[in-house]
Amino acid sequence: MERVPIQHRLRMPEISIITPCLRAAEVIGDCVQSVVEQSHEAEHLVVTGDAEQDIAILKDRLSPGVRVIRETPRGIYAALNTGIRAAKGEVIGALHADDFFHSGDVLATVAEAFEDPSIDACYGDLCYVDQEDIHRVVRYWNAGACKPSSFRNGWMPPHPTFFLRRSMYEKHGLYREDLGTAADYELMLRMLYRHRLKAVYIPSVLVNMRTGGASNASLAARLAASNMDRRAWKVNDISPYPWFSLAKPVRKINQWWRRPKAG
Repeated sequence: MERVPIQHRLRMPEISIITPCLRAAEVIGDCVQSVVEQSHEAEHLVVTGDAEQDIAILKDRLSPGVRVIRETPRGIYAALNTGIRAAKGEVIGALHADDFFHSGDVLATVAEAFEDPSIDACYGDLCYVDQEDIHRVVRYWNAGACKPSSFRNGWMPPHPTFFLRRSMYEKHGLYREDLGTAADYELMLRMLYRHRLKAVYIPSVLVNMRTGGASNASLAARLAASNMDRRAWKVNDISPYPWFSLAKPVRKINQWWRRPKAG
């Protein structure tokens, strides 16, 4: 999982973006628009729980690359799995309804990384932005390159910036829907640590995320998420270092004062 040069340029892979959407009428427009404005065209699958306001906004933003899948709400990760099964792209990324791409060349950069056929996954940096003023950065997650031992020390890449070849989902499985908010953590742990897939770090901001989120909504939610993190290790028959539970939140402290470099 070392940072490797982007080289061996062969061909630009097709990319599919999966967006779970439920009662997200106020934010889904920004998400869809950020995909439409990408210089590298992508298939965009929006899996919605059939909220009428969401559907109405999506109809206004539909483009040839946007496909809406309606299903009974069963949770974020069930929706992501539905999207993955329906995706046609060689590379798949998840972009939640309240997130949006940082710039118009994000997917071109991702596609360039996957031109190397030996690369299984990629990830980059993430900015948390204010819900009301999306131009104000509240936190900055500088992911950095990863060694195999990094996960055991509490490291993880920002899930909204994580892209994976569809063949790896087919080989190693989809999101586990029984792990609550730790399902994304478990998937990346399984792919990058347990199966040692080759990932490249893109040293730039790929996604802006509005502040909030189910796993950080309260102390009780954070404790529940920590317990689920431990389950993620257990179901993969591996163990983190003893200080993992402390190291994981401590790693986030500098996100509050670090900022991405201008330009």
